[in-house]
Amino acid sequence: MKNKIHPTTYKSKVSCQCGQTWETTSTAKEIRVEICSNCHPFFTGIQKIIDTGGRLERFKQRFAGSKGVYQFD
Repeated sequence: MKNKIHPTTYKSKVSCQCGQTWETTSTAKEIRVEICSNCHPFFTGIQKIIDTGGRLERFKQRFAGSKGVYQFD
């Protein structure tokens, strides 16, 4: 293997928006994530729909009249 081609690794601190933190090894010293296994709907079973700028309403209006897979009652 070639010498001096590998990046420097650090003990990095990962922090989520929900407040959970943990340590891992990475090339970055600090990592911030938006969602983790503590707050992800797949792992928690709680679905949180965050509607940013009315995207969900525009989607429903666009497909409200169609006879497709999406049925909104």
